[in-house]
Amino acid sequence: MNNPDNTEEKRTQRDYNLGFKLSVVSQVEKGEFTYKQAQKRYGIQGRSTVLVWLRKFGNLDWSKPKILFMSKSIETPAQIIKRLEKELADEKLKNKVLNTMIDISDSQYGTQIRKKFSPKPSEASSKKA
Repeated sequence: MNNPDNTEEKRTQRDYNLGFKLSVVSQVEKGEFTYKQAQKRYGIQGRSTVLVWLRKFGNLDWSKPKILFMSKSIETPAQIIKRLEKELADEKLKNKVLNTMIDISDSQYGTQIRKKFSPKPSEASSKKA
């Protein structure tokens, strides 16, 4: 039973007694393993066998997968303001860095990256209007 890759030998269907199933379910629900890790650790061959056990014997609701990201509606107005202020500060810093890079490029390499806008429209656009 001591395999170098830390996995147990493959089991057959008749080896899955109720105590074994409950033990696996308990370990997964406690967070000791993911259901896939438990499947590999105990040599359970079916891809969804552990999930079936979790739905049947588990205490948690395994019927639908949970969405792991936090919904924006959970944020309080104060949290939204704080997040937006941080995003604004980050964008201001990014803008300053990019402008500094353009200034350095213009002065050291003689580039003209910024477009110079003329205040009056060109002749071609004024003829169309």
